Amino acid sequence: MKRRTPWVIAIVALLVVGALVLRTSKARRAASAPPAPAAAASAAAIDLAPADVVVVRPVELVRTLTVSGGLKAVNTAVVKAKISAELKTLTVREGDPVRAGQVIGQLDPLEAELRVRQATQTAQSARAQLDIAQRTLDNNRALVEQGFISATGLETSVANHAAAQASYRAAVAAADLARKSVGDARLVAPIAGIVSQRLAQPGERVPLDGRIVEIVDLSRIELEAAVAPEDVGSIAVGNVARLQVDGLNDTVEGRVARINPSTQAGTRSVMVYLALDSHPGLRQGLFARGTIELLRRQALAVPLSVVRVEQSRPTVLAVENGLVAQRLVTLGTRGEAAFAGTREAAVELLDGLAAGTPVLRSTVGTMRPGTRVALSQAAASPVAPTSPPAPAASLPAASAAR
Repeated sequence: MKRRTPWVIAIVALLVVGALVLRTSKARRAASAPPAPAAAASAAAIDLAPADVVVVRPVELVRTLTVSGGLKAVNTAVVKAKISAELKTLTVREGDPVRAGQVIGQLDPLEAELRVRQATQTAQSARAQLDIAQRTLDNNRALVEQGFISATGLETSVANHAAAQASYRAAVAAADLARKSVGDARLVAPIAGIVSQRLAQPGERVPLDGRIVEIVDLSRIELEAAVAPEDVGSIAVGNVARLQVDGLNDTVEGRVARINPSTQAGTRSVMVYLALDSHPGLRQGLFARGTIELLRRQALAVPLSVVRVEQSRPTVLAVENGLVAQRLVTLGTRGEAAFAGTREAAVELLDGLAAGTPVLRSTVGTMRPGTRVALSQAAASPVAPTSPPAPAASLPAASAAR
């Protein structure tokens, strides 16, 4: 037992020394370790690009109404057959330009010419009958004066002469009508434009009023838009419209030209007709969508994408003293406005923010209030408010929101 005691004492001494060395090493590592991530995060600021920030300022707010519909040419014409005949020639096809009064085809005039001959001969026969009735009337007048016949016989001659004269005039009118049919065998373009449809081919027999060619004048194009009854009262003739037409990269401008006084059966919508400015790419039948300008005025507004909804209440993320703050706002009229040269949907701010306050766009994503941010010089440029600043309302004050 006495032999083991020195060994036990030595082992205990080694353990005590090792514990002291380990404790000293941990203290040194803790002293040389970097600061905690939370402390570093609280000191660092998030850099924001100019595209992520919008400064609240008075802008020209335009209230608009969204419309859509198909394009239609104001002037269109359909060349129809004025007589029933065979189509001999047709010199135009789809896409060919035509002039007003240009001969574009020919119907077979043979039947019309035969009717002219028939009517002419009928008129000649009626003329001969009129001559006979005229001579008989002259003779009977002479006989009445000599007392050879009674006045009653003269009256019969007068009636026969009048009937023959009426028959002759009717025959002459029928001959003139037959001659007109020969002229109607020519197919003439009534307006200047472009052929949109060729509905008959040479060799076909075309009935009376049969459709042969459709012509469209693209110099005047309209948009036919159906508007709800509750919105049509805000539209007036002359309102400016901006439209995006399928197949065109450029925005086409126009104006309200007419408003239909009647509603459409079934839908009760009202047709509004917008006259479009001339553009080389416009075609009849294209679909277009856009907005009609209803109201234009100066207002304190922000892009609609800036507004966030928290528990059914509109809020925005504002930057105050380098920190993100969530503020309740009261919204007003919606419309369009230009921000940084780009036109986009906007909404008026009635209360909650003062002019010159930077707010964050939705491009920054979710960001907690109190986060430190750094604005670029372009984004943080001060704007002098044009009206007294409205009192800001923090998120817990729910009574400040509408």
